[in-house]
Amino acid sequence: MKVLVLGGTGFVGTNLCRELQSRGHSVTAMSRSPNSEDLPDGVEKAMGDVTDYDSIAGAFEGKDAVVNLVALSPLFKPDGGYRMHDIVNWQGTENVVKAAESHGVSRLVQMSALDADPDADTAYIRSKGKAENAVKSSSLDWTIFRPSIIFGDGAEIISFTKRLKGMFAPGVPLYPLPGNGKTRFQPIWIDDLTPMFERALEDDEHIGETYEIGGPEVITLRELTEMVYESEDKSITIVPLPMPLAQVGLTVLGAVPGFPMGADQYRSLKIDSTVRDNDAEAFGVDTSSMKTFERYLADRN
Repeated sequence: MKVLVLGGTGFVGTNLCRELQSRGHSVTAMSRSPNSEDLPDGVEKAMGDVTDYDSIAGAFEGKDAVVNLVALSPLFKPDGGYRMHDIVNWQGTENVVKAAESHGVSRLVQMSALDADPDADTAYIRSKGKAENAVKSSSLDWTIFRPSIIFGDGAEIISFTKRLKGMFAPGVPLYPLPGNGKTRFQPIWIDDLTPMFERALEDDEHIGETYEIGGPEVITLRELTEMVYESEDKSITIVPLPMPLAQVGLTVLGAVPGFPMGADQYRSLKIDSTVRDNDAEAFGVDTSSMKTFERYLADRN
């Protein structure tokens, strides 16, 4: 199968390209700067920006399937403001759908987000909901994935925990966590997730399905943070930061040019990222066999 992976040089993209190629597919990775040295030999590179239809359309010609991974991170405030979520995540997806339909590419796998909803509380989740609607209203054979946070070498989650501390308590061993870090996550290892994308492309039974995918356990932001620092033999003392105070701080600081977080990140920290039913089983995966975040941290040291 000839597969075009948009966002192919990002964290998920490079790992997915490697997985697809290892299973015999011909892979093209597209991004705005397709010079990643992490891509395996034999993966073709294409330059394109999903917000510019003309820059991406030609790469769809002759492809059998497309995987759209392009999205701005929900963890940080985007350059250009929160309207950029709509421009990249939603309108970019509309361009992907249009290009696929115009060039005879019938198969689309779309990476979305848990609780994607056009009426959600955060700009990121709203844009993902609008993007899902664009996919579902298309003529394509689509599959949508809604994963919890994804971990692995090169993922944002570890750097995010450290950056969060740097914003609230730089230079001291105290770590104020909004809401005492009660936000819950169900992190999934990248190498457990990418084979599911490949199976979704191969098996027609996944057409027209939306899958919520999580890892083998639910952990809180506090537990996740403690695991990160303990894995590096660093000592921190977590203290609760009341959510109203976090709201004021992130809203005010979010107006400062260059500050990486804002009100939308505060709202995100109030929403659990866990699945209702883990659809990993739809791909024949026993969740007990999946790698935990703690195991990953131990293996990397």
